[in-house]
Order: sequence, then structure tokens, then C-alpha cells
Amino acid sequence: MNAMTDNYLTPDALGVIERAKALAVKLAERAQQADREGRISDETIAEMAEAGLFRVLQPKRWGGYEMDPRVFYSVQMELAKGCMSTAWVYGVVGVHPWQLALFPDQAQQDVWGKDSSVRIASTYMPTGKAEPVEGGFKFSGRWGFSSGSKHCDWLFLGGLLPKRDGTPGLEHVTFLLPKADYRIEDNWDVLGLRATGSHDIVVEGVFVPSHRIQYTNDHSDEGCPGRKENPGWLFRIPFTHVFQRAVSTAALGALEGAIEAFTQRATAHVGKHGNKTAEDVNAQTAVAEATIAVDQLKLVLYRNYARIVDAAKTGVQLPLQERLLQRAQASYVPKLAGQHANELLRACAGSGTYKTNSIERVFRDIHQGRAHIANNTDAYVRAYGSHVLGLPNQEPFV
Repeated sequence: MNAMTDNYLTPDALGVIERAKALAVKLAERAQQADREGRISDETIAEMAEAGLFRVLQPKRWGGYEMDPRVFYSVQMELAKGCMSTAWVYGVVGVHPWQLALFPDQAQQDVWGKDSSVRIASTYMPTGKAEPVEGGFKFSGRWGFSSGSKHCDWLFLGGLLPKRDGTPGLEHVTFLLPKADYRIEDNWDVLGLRATGSHDIVVEGVFVPSHRIQYTNDHSDEGCPGRKENPGWLFRIPFTHVFQRAVSTAALGALEGAIEAFTQRATAHVGKHGNKTAEDVNAQTAVAEATIAVDQLKLVLYRNYARIVDAAKTGVQLPLQERLLQRAQASYVPKLAGQHANELLRACAGSGTYKTNSIERVFRDIHQGRAHIANNTDAYVRAYGSHVLGLPNQEPFV
């Protein structure tokens, strides 16, 4: 399927992207304060909700738009041009309605039954300890990096349970908990993505009913019981194909925003020694190469999702080698974006390191985003390379 001729850009889709683009202007004005305060404002979250941004991947039966993932990531990139922290939170919170749609209907009713705008945060690291009890599990643990958790009323938390078929080993499970069952420990004081508020989560021996778990990597109808009520093709995409870009695409939009900011700055800036930035060969090279990288990375993103969507619509599973390559390409985005953000900042010279220069913040944000486990480029590049060279696949999420 050709991504350029696919019909996912409906009038409704274009409308939500335009609303994100308009909101990005406000985000840019608020970004420095959000970075300083370590949180996205309630006003920003409310405006994102009012614009319908959190409904892009939500099932239609719950008032969502149930749109193509390419719309979702287009929205994320537009937001990132104004503030990468906001776009990061959008990526990891806005994607959760898609997974809740896979849970048993009772779990969906628990979250959205009274208010379909309720949001879910997450941290999928498998540190949860689950003890089977009658009707569900006794659940405990501590998790890090729960972005946007203070703006949400529920959480997805990762844990491990024995394989259901009785074979040795464990499988990843997503547990769904309401706000009353966990506490947020404020400890997010880091280099970049400061406004994401990615604090720790603590759970101490709470009961999680069996209808509030989902076997994360089980893409079968049995593993995704919510498909009975949400039968659309969107909910037949495997977990990794939806989530692999949630923590990398913000870096792509942020780099695009940095290019715009650099262009405005460089065309007007004259250094203390009388040199024009626009005449600096380093500046010329940096802006050109960053633009080339953005163009290439976007083309790969849209092409890959055209393949993913086509496979979901036709009921075909993409070959393992292609899935591994897509995983590697998603993780590669923050690495390349970080390299180009570095060159743009370097070409700003000494005065560019002041906090008043948004490129300084983009530089920090992208490098912070690279620390996410899903952006561990070396691991996923090697997973693809080892498979191509005939070794067994060691990547469980693919």
C-alpha cells in the first residue's frame, strides 16, 4: 500500500491535526515555564482534551475517533514542535485508549462508564509482584517513569505471570489500577523532558480483579477479549506496532521545531564579533542535514504504518524480519534526532546555550528521551542484525 495515496487523511483527521498545530503555538509559549516547574499545566491538558486529541485512538463506541495510527503520530509531531514534553505525555497517555479497548468490557466500563474522557498513565516495566487470589491478584511493586501520571485517574502497570500453557518462563501482563490503589512519589528531577512529570509509582498489596489484566504480547482474540465490542481493524494491530513509536516520534517533531527555531535565529543573528550566523558553513550544514534527516525519518514512519495498517485490515502478520526492522527504525529516531539537535545547538555558538533559546531545551529533551528502554537503538539494531545473520530472535515484544 502506498502511504502517499492511502486515504487515512480524512477531513476529520485533517481537522484534528490542524487543532494540534494551532495548540503547538501556545505550547511553545509555555514550554520554558513547564520545563522550570517540572509539569505540564492543567490548562494545556484541558485544551488537548477539548481539542479531542486524546480520542484519536479511542474506540468509537466510547466517543473516540478510532483513527489510523498515522493520524495519532502526526498529531504528536505537531505538538512536539511546540513542546516535546507535552508531545511525550501525549504519546504515552494518548495511546492507552487503544490498549484499554483490548481489555474485557468490564474494565472498559470501569474506566469510561461514567466519563469517556478519563485518562490512563502507565509504566510497563515488569516490576509488579502478583499473587493469585480468588477473583484476581494481590498486587504490589514500585515503578519508575510514569509520564503524565498526575493528569490521569488510572494506570497501566507491568508485571510478570507464569505462562498459561504451563511451559517454563513468564509472560508480560498489563495490570489496570484506579488512582485510589497507588500513590505517586514525586522524584522527577532530571536533565530533559522535565515537564513530563515522570514520577515513581508505588502499590502496596491491592486487589486487582481478573478482568483488569491483559496479556500484553498475546495478539489473539483470546488475549484481546475487548475485540468483541471493538471489532475494528485498528484493534488488530499488535501491541508493539502501536507502542513502538509512542516514545520516539516526539523527538522527530521536536527536531522539526528546532529547525524552524534555528532558521529564524540564524537569519537574524549577528555574533559579538560581527559574524552572521547565516554565513557560517557550520550553520548551513547543520540546518540542511537536519532537514534531510526529518524528511527521511518521516517517510519511513508513514511507509511502515502503511504496511502495518494494510496487514491489520487484511488479517496478515508481517514477516518477523520486517517487524524487527521496524522496531529498530523506531528506536533509531531519537538517536539521529539527538545528533542533529547537537549540531544545531553547536551552530548557535555560546549565546545559544541560554535558556531563552528553545533549541537548548530540545537538545536536553531528545537526549533524555533516548534513555527510554524502547529507544535503546543498539539493542534493537542488534536484534535485527542477529536475525538477518541467522541467529534466533531474542526480542519478546516482536
